[in-house]
Amino acid sequence: FIIGPFMDALSESSLYGRSPGQLIGACPPLGMKLQKFLSTYLTLLPEEERSSFLLKFIQKMTSRHWSAVPILFLSMALACIPSCKTLDTEGLHALRDVLQCTMITHQILLRGAAQCFLLQTAMHLTDVEKVSLPEISSFLMSLRPEESLSRGTILWMELCDWLYTHDRCFRKSINCHVEHQERSSLSVYVHALVEDYLKAPASTRENCFMPDWFEAKLVATMILLAADVEEMKNKHSKKNNTERVELKSFLHPLLDVLLKLGTNAYIPTLKTDKSLQLLLKLLQTCLLKQYSPQDDVVLSFLSNSVMTAAESILEFVLRRLTTSELNTVSDLDRCNLYLALLSELVNLCSNAGWKKGPSIWNFISSLINTSIKNLQETGNEQEPKLGEQIQKVVSMASLTVVCEIIDQKPELQLKSLHAVETLKGFISSVQLNQVLKKPSYIEEKNSLFEESTSSQGWGKIVASYIHDQWVCLHFILNKYHKFIPLSNDETLELSLLAVQRPIRTLQSALEALTLLPSDQVLPVFHCMKVLVPKLLGSSESLCIDAFDLAWKVISSLSNTQLIFWSNLKAFVQFVFDTEVLAVAASSKGQAYSKIKEIILKLVEMSTARTGVFNTVLSYCCQSWLFPTADDTGALENPFSNAGNYSELITEACVFGMVFRRDQRLIQDVHAFVENLGDECAANVVTESTNRDDHYVRVCAVKFLCWLDGSNTLHKMFMEDLVIKLLDKDELVSKSRTRYYVNSLQHRIKNRLWQTLLVIFPKLDQNFLTGTLDKIFQAGFGNNQASIKYLIEWIIILILHRYPQCLEKFWNCFCYGEEKLKTSICTFLSVLSHFDIILENTSEKKPILKKALLVVLQWCFNHNFSVRLYALVALKKIWGMCKALYVEEFEALTPVIESSLHQVENMHGAGNARKNWQRIQDHFFFATFHPLKDYSLETIFYTLPRLSELVEDEWIPLCKFTRYTDISLPAAFHWLHSRTELLNLKPSDWSQQDMGSDLVEMDNQTEWTDVQKKIIPWKNSSPDLDLELVFQDRAAKLGKSNSRLIVVASLIDKPTNLGGLCRTSEIFGASALVVGSLHYINDKQFQHLSVSAEQWLPLVEVKPSQLVNYLQQKKTEGYTIIGVEQTAKSSELTEYCFPEKSLLLLGNEHEGIPANLIQHLDVCVEIPQQGIIRSLNVHVSGALLIWEYTRQQLIKQKQLK
Repeated sequence: FIIGPFMDALSESSLYGRSPGQLIGACPPLGMKLQKFLSTYLTLLPEEERSSFLLKFIQKMTSRHWSAVPILFLSMALACIPSCKTLDTEGLHALRDVLQCTMITHQILLRGAAQCFLLQTAMHLTDVEKVSLPEISSFLMSLRPEESLSRGTILWMELCDWLYTHDRCFRKSINCHVEHQERSSLSVYVHALVEDYLKAPASTRENCFMPDWFEAKLVATMILLAADVEEMKNKHSKKNNTERVELKSFLHPLLDVLLKLGTNAYIPTLKTDKSLQLLLKLLQTCLLKQYSPQDDVVLSFLSNSVMTAAESILEFVLRRLTTSELNTVSDLDRCNLYLALLSELVNLCSNAGWKKGPSIWNFISSLINTSIKNLQETGNEQEPKLGEQIQKVVSMASLTVVCEIIDQKPELQLKSLHAVETLKGFISSVQLNQVLKKPSYIEEKNSLFEESTSSQGWGKIVASYIHDQWVCLHFILNKYHKFIPLSNDETLELSLLAVQRPIRTLQSALEALTLLPSDQVLPVFHCMKVLVPKLLGSSESLCIDAFDLAWKVISSLSNTQLIFWSNLKAFVQFVFDTEVLAVAASSKGQAYSKIKEIILKLVEMSTARTGVFNTVLSYCCQSWLFPTADDTGALENPFSNAGNYSELITEACVFGMVFRRDQRLIQDVHAFVENLGDECAANVVTESTNRDDHYVRVCAVKFLCWLDGSNTLHKMFMEDLVIKLLDKDELVSKSRTRYYVNSLQHRIKNRLWQTLLVIFPKLDQNFLTGTLDKIFQAGFGNNQASIKYLIEWIIILILHRYPQCLEKFWNCFCYGEEKLKTSICTFLSVLSHFDIILENTSEKKPILKKALLVVLQWCFNHNFSVRLYALVALKKIWGMCKALYVEEFEALTPVIESSLHQVENMHGAGNARKNWQRIQDHFFFATFHPLKDYSLETIFYTLPRLSELVEDEWIPLCKFTRYTDISLPAAFHWLHSRTELLNLKPSDWSQQDMGSDLVEMDNQTEWTDVQKKIIPWKNSSPDLDLELVFQDRAAKLGKSNSRLIVVASLIDKPTNLGGLCRTSEIFGASALVVGSLHYINDKQFQHLSVSAEQWLPLVEVKPSQLVNYLQQKKTEGYTIIGVEQTAKSSELTEYCFPEKSLLLLGNEHEGIPANLIQHLDVCVEIPQQGIIRSLNVHVSGALLIWEYTRQQLIKQKQLK
């Protein structure tokens, strides 16, 4: 059962969602239960059956397609099983199959985490006496070092400790040497591994393929594991062994070959390939991301050892790259090996101090000169030979690496070489996009070449050649970008054609984009970044063509392709270059419109490809806030671009999508893995991408935190942004006057008011005074609780800072009651913090007098909620009056004191007393301090959490600290919430503003003028059965728990629907089904319903969906009853209603259609005595609803 149906069920990703109360980043309940279940089950199994069960369990993980989430949590459950000897060689192979087959298409972070768990599983559960070191090393090769098993991580150290602890226990392999008892079995194995690896076959062809990298990767990994185990052994024995005996013995056979490379021309090609592959893998695998090279003794020893052979290696590489020894297609792999190794050796020489190492200058000079000579040679152009063409490809690739080294290693001072000047002249004059003609293969008869010389294969070679040309050209353009003219200029002193003729160069770049595949266009984009800013003013149409063609490349790529992100970054850097934006904005021409269009396209793309907007915004914010020397030289103030393209920041402030459930699940699991921290190696070695949607708003907020109100440009930008955000709020409010909690409209409004709170301290009095009316107007709207708190908070802060604005504030209480309704509660809530508002005011008495007069009139409002808010405000203001001993108020003392005393000392446990206590305990009045709680954490995390906003909208403070592209200003201190507020739980208070939970409506009917979402499921439980949610709601409201559903989808008159809604609510129906929820906005409906829709769950089922809906309800046990006169109708007076009844009402004119009558279980008709014989549908429904209720009441009494 477990291996079969149970594991099949576990493959469903949706089961791994968080439970309603869990925080983002927590382990889902099923994940925790799986851990406990597997551990407990395995413990209870007889010992002889454990191995078989685990093997079948792991094999099942390879027997079908599993998505990333189930595999991750199954792997974690396996890793949590207590250590026991259950897996043998077959078990290791099964784990390897999971790594190699099942997880190949999974998301990188989740795949990396699963790899970590499966390695831990192997270490915990493998019977070391049944597996050999070769089998273990083969298993380790299934782990990707860039995703999991990387040197220096906790996982690597755990593996070293496991190898050290069980060193003498591993099963001896057949070819293991019995001697060397004093050495560890790991050292003996690795030493033999290196020797076997470097043995070349007796006879190998020179023109052979380069060996696969698998062996080199395996040997390098095992050498470094053994070296680190040796270090661990020395620490345990407290030996300060600087000799590194074992590592020295491992490296000796390799160094022996490397030292001969420069002088011995007859070493077999296969041997040189394998030795250089091993060296490259050693250098790449050894490097630690989190430590400097000086702290790593193994890396230092390896570097020093390699430096002894560096000169020999460079001589060999120079000979191979320049003397036509590489002359076949398969030799291009060798060329890539040599050049990758060259980069690593230059790094070593640079770290060691180049004077200590071989003469890099001589090597670079020789490589440049010979490569240029090879490229300038013209053979038979009609019938080019393969060797000649391959040598050209090799030479261009060599120059590319030289250019990168000169750029990245300025400390080597290579720019001063005469050969580098020759290189610049050659690259600048080379014919761009030159297509190497496919060579003639008449002389090549060997099958080795047949596969590699197809048109497609040669096309890749040509693309690589053109790519390398553009890498070299970017090196030239980047160095001389200040000298590039605004159009073609032959009079420049520089004799560099590519620089003198930028228009021609840009045209060549466009041509290259049409020739190159998308994975080769990066250097072309880099060249465009240099050229487009110079030419936008004089050749606008050409630059627009560049934008269009580049966008075509970007939009054609899938975001799952790794090349997409590097291409997107390069695209953003040249389209949103500081100078490009400034030039386009100054002319407001076609380029300006095109950039605006691209912004809209990128925002649209980001809704489907998470992380796109992050890339754009991060680059723009950094270049506007912290321009480079080149940016500031190009224009006076790069920040002016922020104002010209402010829609980018405006969109960022409110950015965020409502994700599908499957997308949200992946994000939750990502957050869980990230929360594991460094304990999970995948978090250390995989590159942090900052592609979470939250980081868009985090970037925008950090950008705003850097702005200075005293800077004119900053001030203008902020004021423009505030107006745009307030306009957006107004637009959202008008687009839908009633919106559900956590809907997209709610989220957008919440985000923009959060942004306004961040900007507020930087705005001056004149501007705030002018926008205050808009802020007050927003307070009058139908707002969800979280938005009301933010509006109230910002009003309090404005009045505290500028008390002279109080006159405008008092005007808010002067509107008619019909306009205000319960929105007056927003302004009464502000008065409950009146002590904060008047904190800096010297003359408090007249203001307090005005406040008292305003509050007192609202204490007598007919609406219960308004009276509650007014009393809270009165209590606060009266306390301030008493503290000041104002004589003028003495006449009011008896009235106010007695009123407050009566409220405080209400008898009984009714709603009024209960709600008075609850509103006083509400966090906004009891704990929240508008000044002390002003912080990013309160605005973006604490307040949304306490407002019961969906968890997607909570941005924890750690995201602000993790996002390092833009830091917060050193002077910014408003980070943390106060502990008192942070420790509050949403259950400690009740949301008041929307009227959903504050009043327990036992018999309370006064709370009516409020907005309420229609389908009342809670945010945290969207998947619960509606019926259960309705029952829960009915219980909270003290209503009878009826099982009657009234279906009115066929009725289309709002008056009838309004009346039915009212009747259904009064008699306790569990739900009313309507054809469209739009009816509730109709004034006729509202007139008849008298707010019953706020207390009765309404469900939308269109007439065309009724058949499916009725069938669904039948399966749930409901009896489908139609109110219709048919031949077989039962009379109402004789019919006994089942408890679970669904009442289907017909249309006013046509009744119930024939196609629906056949789905009814029973038809019920009302006995009639008159002539008309046609009751109004509302009356008919009311009679049946009452009869159902009457029968259920009688049954309940009989049960009692």
